[in-house]
Amino acid sequence: MIVQIVFALVSLVLLASAVTVVSARNPVHAVLFLILAFVSASVLFLLAGAEFLAFILAIVYVGAVAVLFLFVVMMLDVDFAALKEGFQRYAPVGALVGIVLFGELGLVALTWHSVSGAEIAIAYPMPAGTTNAVALGSLLYTAYLPLFQLSGVILLVAMIGAIVLTHRDRPRAKRQSLGRQHARMPAETLHIVKAELGAGAAIPSAKTQKETL
Repeated sequence: MIVQIVFALVSLVLLASAVTVVSARNPVHAVLFLILAFVSASVLFLLAGAEFLAFILAIVYVGAVAVLFLFVVMMLDVDFAALKEGFQRYAPVGALVGIVLFGELGLVALTWHSVSGAEIAIAYPMPAGTTNAVALGSLLYTAYLPLFQLSGVILLVAMIGAIVLTHRDRPRAKRQSLGRQHARMPAETLHIVKAELGAGAAIPSAKTQKETL
């Protein structure tokens, strides 16, 4: 009974946070609600007995991906006025995409059915003596290895895109020239000054340095 109550409450929190991610006007708030959705999904995984997925979702997505989203959103300096200007122009296209998406979800909900033997698989999710992490790892790195590698490539592309979007070209910034540094001779940069004790030393001007050289 307690498990069903916790499942219902966490599911409501997950649905509410997911809707808020899409409807929030402030992108920072959207990322924060995305983190809440990830945490709620982790609790649901724990209730389903998939503790490895729950820990991965909490550690990787909440601790790394969502924080990366937050940093990118805060560094992009998004112009919200410009975003609101194009809302009416792209509203029909967005509505059409939403109708198609909900239509597909409706077809899936109407035609969904359990395969034969699903009840037995739920009762015995993995062989005896095999841990959750071992069963998941053997499945990922055998049957779903291409999809697993593809997901890694997608995350790499997302990371590169975040770096490109946050890069700012600064013409006045001083840049390092390795070629000029390697071609420079010691006589062009060093000037030995002999100073008497207590007399101090005066740095010669650039003209005097050229005449000395």
